Amino acid sequence: MNRLNKKIIYLDNAATTPIDKKVAKKMYFYLKNYFGNPASTHYLGLKVNQDIIKSRKTIIKILGGTDPNNIIFTSTASESNNLAIKGIIYNYQCKKHIITCVSEHKSILETCFFLEKKKLCDITYLKINKYGLIDLTILENSIKNETILVSIMHINNEIGVIQNIKKIGKICKKHNILFHVDATQSIGKFYINVLDMNIDLMSFSAHKFYGPKGIGILYTKFNNLIPLIHGGAQENNIRSGTLATHQIIGLTEALHLSYMNYQKNLLKITKFKQILWNGIKNIKDIYINGDFKNSTPYIINIRFNNIFNKLLLTEMQNIAVSISSACTSNNYQDSHVLQALGLTTKEIQSSIRISFGKFNTIHDINNTIITIHKAIKKLKII
Repeated sequence: MNRLNKKIIYLDNAATTPIDKKVAKKMYFYLKNYFGNPASTHYLGLKVNQDIIKSRKTIIKILGGTDPNNIIFTSTASESNNLAIKGIIYNYQCKKHIITCVSEHKSILETCFFLEKKKLCDITYLKINKYGLIDLTILENSIKNETILVSIMHINNEIGVIQNIKKIGKICKKHNILFHVDATQSIGKFYINVLDMNIDLMSFSAHKFYGPKGIGILYTKFNNLIPLIHGGAQENNIRSGTLATHQIIGLTEALHLSYMNYQKNLLKITKFKQILWNGIKNIKDIYINGDFKNSTPYIINIRFNNIFNKLLLTEMQNIAVSISSACTSNNYQDSHVLQALGLTTKEIQSSIRISFGKFNTIHDINNTIITIHKAIKKLKII
């Protein structure tokens, strides 16, 4: 039977989420009826421009900010991360030192590697402990006179560990340093107040909370970012290009729906993660990569020692999970996050990531438990 005809249990929500039908419906309405360029001065242009202004106000309110002009629309969170870091470094002629972490998303790390290679700044890469956490004392001791930016993600996309960004924000404010947060796995699932947490720049994208792909956001209080894309001076001359109204409307609707049902979804997913773990934790040689307690309920990274993860996935064909970040899986490289935890290549290649979403059911979780047990039993016999 063609795999596409099978019922797939989707547990790869950290990679992307299915679009909410309400979001898709609203986007289609705008695609069909309000297709004008927001920069145009006729009715259709003025109409969509006003709707985009309303979207900015809605988004900034949810984030706990006050100025809608702090919202910059991008194509992805990866673009937002690039714009945040490069945009700041390109603006400074001196005093160029960044502090980040070895387990950051590749769009942060590769940007830092690029800037180092071009000799545009120095980077300090903080190590993590066996649970995936950075040491905040080491972070503060790493600050130099030249330090202009600290970039630390809130929730790790592979192991789900949660960094204490509120304390990091206080450290940055104390030393008058800009603080950037990659909140891609947080927004839509947890509340982040950018003012209370002293966050100066923050990146995220809609497709992680049941919105469309191809639309991201950079929240920035720093108005002197050097743009990556030059052109028509959209987005306060920080990011040129015609704004995609339907994408912006879709992002805003998805964000609104996510927080409208925030508590309900959080309680459900927390329950699902615990049920899954309780159902498989007695399997011999099974381990959690990271920290079960100090992590998001939406992600669990599990290691089955001596079971090759690709073979395991072959035995779980009706269940969509991943063996690494979707952003790097095509390169078939060992996870840099799991390497940073101290895992061996063999242990990394025995690990899978399961990530839950609001459309999952208890039936999905129970079926996954049964499937994992059957797969492990078969592979151990082989």
